[in-house]
Parts: sequence; C-alpha cells; structure tokens
Amino acid sequence: MNTYSWALSLHIVSIVSWFAGLFYLGRLFIYHAEALGKPEAERAVLVPQFALMERRLWSAITNPASIATFVTGAWLLYLTGAWRLPWFHAKLVFLILLYAYHGRSGRIRRGLLEGRAPSVKALRFWNEAATVLLFAIVFTAVSKQAFGAGYGLVAVAILTAVGGGIFWAKKKK
Repeated sequence: MNTYSWALSLHIVSIVSWFAGLFYLGRLFIYHAEALGKPEAERAVLVPQFALMERRLWSAITNPASIATFVTGAWLLYLTGAWRLPWFHAKLVFLILLYAYHGRSGRIRRGLLEGRAPSVKALRFWNEAATVLLFAIVFTAVSKQAFGAGYGLVAVAILTAVGGGIFWAKKKK
C-alpha cells in the first residue's frame, strides 16, 4: 500500500469515528436534557450516568478522532496539494463549520454538567446539523466541485422528505 492509500484510509477511519461520536453525543445531550426535567429520584440516577457516558465518549472517541481527522487531512493536503483547488476552498468552509460545531458541542456538554441545557427541541435540531455538514463535506470532496455540497444538500432534502413521508404515513394509521 502506498503513502496516499495509508493517509486516505486513516483519514476515512478518523472521519467515521468522529461523526459516530458527534452523532451519539447529540443523542446523549437530548437524553441528558430530558433527564434534567425528571423527578428527583430519576434525575439522581440518570444525570450522572449521562454525564459519565458523555465524558467517556468525548475524551475517548470524539476529541481524538477530530484530532486524527485534522492530522490525516493535513497529510493528504501535503500529498495532493488540494489546497490550491476551488473545491477544497468550499470544503474548508464546511470543515471550519464542523470544528465550530465540535467546539460548541463541548460547551453544551459542560453546560449540561452544570445543569444548564438548551431546549430538547433545540438539541434535536443541533443533532441534525452534523448530518447536514457530513453530506456537504462528503459530496464536495467526492465530486471535487466547489458547489458539490449542493448535491449533498439535495440528498439531505430528499431523504428528509422520504423519511417524513414514512413517519406521517405510519402516524395516520
């Protein structure tokens, strides 16, 4: 296996791990926020458990994977010179948004530890934002087009419409 293949493979594994952590962390935030509104006996059990799960996920998977993604991405940039290409500039915007999302998730986690939480509805939207960023980044990188994210956003809209249609059809039954 050549150097590029090693770098790309490690980058893909890092990205998958990072997003797995972000997706699960978002779900834990929702459960944690819901637990804050439970009666004291339930809250006393649930809140420490969610805090522990969030801490372990954050420190063992999500943060290390974000660092590995950055390092392997820089390695790929060095090998390919992609920073010179317009599609990468578009991808860079989404990467900056993703790292901002990551940082904000850390602040949400700390707020939950202090008993402060955004609304459950806001956290549900927050959890979906990572999916939108994933689609935008992947479609830009794979299409190698500056507006490749548009394809990803169309795919998100189609999947949302189909999923919403299935949800409402089941609900009507």
